[in-house]
Amino acid sequence: MNNDFMDEYITQFAVSAGKRALWTFAETAVGMITVGQAFTEVNWLHILSVAGTAAVVSLLKSIIISMPEMKEE
Repeated sequence: MNNDFMDEYITQFAVSAGKRALWTFAETAVGMITVGQAFTEVNWLHILSVAGTAAVVSLLKSIIISMPEMKEE
């Protein structure tokens, strides 16, 4: 396989997976903020922890899903 092709494929994969993980992080964080809570009442550490875990799961899912695609090429 061409090295330039692999570099481009890996870069494209990393950017796409990173965008999905960031989107998942944001969705999870927003979903955990309770409507009507004051800014100071929000448990930010807990929200960041859960959203970070969701982002890691998203990255792992991207890797697992892309594995068959990488074998085909």
